Amino acid sequence: MAYDPRIGYDTTRKLTDGDVLQDKPDGWWGDSGKLYRDYPFQNFMDGVNFAVRVAQHAEERGHHPDIHIHYHYVRVNYYTHDAGGVTQLDLDAARALNDLLAADPQPGGAPA
Repeated sequence: MAYDPRIGYDTTRKLTDGDVLQDKPDGWWGDSGKLYRDYPFQNFMDGVNFAVRVAQHAEERGHHPDIHIHYHYVRVNYYTHDAGGVTQLDLDAARALNDLLAADPQPGGAPA
């Protein structure tokens, strides 16, 4: 996101769609004011275990995504409710999740 001295740098400010598309981490998509990524799994329980791992990571960061568990994939949505859209906090959390999965992949888990 480009720094604009007129508005200052505020990680909780809603970003424009252009900012989100420009700055989204690898593997993530922006749609309808949300930042999301789908993680595929061979079976339901691998997805559930992954969702628990995402929840633990979010709790440590203090910024929580919506997690949707489906039979063969898990969708992680970041959206700052107070701002009404995607903020820098969401982009940072998505990057941190990518980094966590790259550093510590789990057997049967989703690729980073």
